[in-house]
Amino acid sequence: MNFNALDLNLIRVFDALMRERSVTRAGDRIGLSQPAVSAALNRLRHIFNDSLFVRQGNEMLPTPRAAELGEPARLALAEIEGMVRTVRGLELTELKRIFTLIGADFFSTLLMPHLAHKIYAQAPLVKMRLLDSARGDVARLLQDNAVDMALERPLEMPDWISKQLLFRSPFVIIASARNPALDGVSERTAMPLTVFSSLPHAIRSIDGTLSGMVDEALASHGLSRNVSLALPHFHAVALAVAQSTHIAAVPVQFANAVGENLGLRCFVPPIDVPVPDVNLYWHCRYDEDLAHRWMRSQILEATEELNFPIAEASATE
Repeated sequence: MNFNALDLNLIRVFDALMRERSVTRAGDRIGLSQPAVSAALNRLRHIFNDSLFVRQGNEMLPTPRAAELGEPARLALAEIEGMVRTVRGLELTELKRIFTLIGADFFSTLLMPHLAHKIYAQAPLVKMRLLDSARGDVARLLQDNAVDMALERPLEMPDWISKQLLFRSPFVIIASARNPALDGVSERTAMPLTVFSSLPHAIRSIDGTLSGMVDEALASHGLSRNVSLALPHFHAVALAVAQSTHIAAVPVQFANAVGENLGLRCFVPPIDVPVPDVNLYWHCRYDEDLAHRWMRSQILEATEELNFPIAEASATE
């Protein structure tokens, strides 16, 4: 193979296919038609003397040779893109980029609609998508350029992951307004520990685990609760609580946003539960990337505009 004759756009096509596992989606990602992607794939197969991708159902699965090439291709493209963006500067009206975030449905409900409006007003050619936090290991996804940023509670991260505090997210306890066990208990006051202990609990759990931060806090007092329902999304937890005698601990911002529409009441936990930070994580290779820095600033502004202040310390404020 004559390297001087290699079209580097073919590597962009290869990387898009590795990420999307679909000719159509790969084309959408890099702005090429399906026939153009197919033609590029044929050229890649000739260059590497390998099928690279084989169809299985609706997906194009990488061969072992493609899997071997995937990470070097991602890293090389990231270096080239970073170099070009640093030299050219940033023109928002001309910026064409897809930003992929990962986080809980908390963010798809509360953050993304407002953020999308902000971004479109400044950079109408920019596209955004939010992946569910169950997608996989955050550090690996950031390393592989599968996602640009992660919106997560504190995680143990390697030193090549950068982070910024977005806001603090105290827990409140939600219950149906029709739950008879809470008759006579004033909303936004502490839920009696006897009621808290006697009622069934629902929790948001992406892997089915039946415990969380609240259980750790209870255990420090020699207490426990009855977790009888685990669901992968906060909204599903809220719906379950609205239709049953279950109660649940959820972020105060989420409870404030959906509580009235779902007929929920909010209470303070009967014990002290640590208030978790919500951080924005990204790979340090993008620390100085102008477009990445701009998007990070927009996410921070959006959380402030939605009254997710860093200093928020309790559910009763």
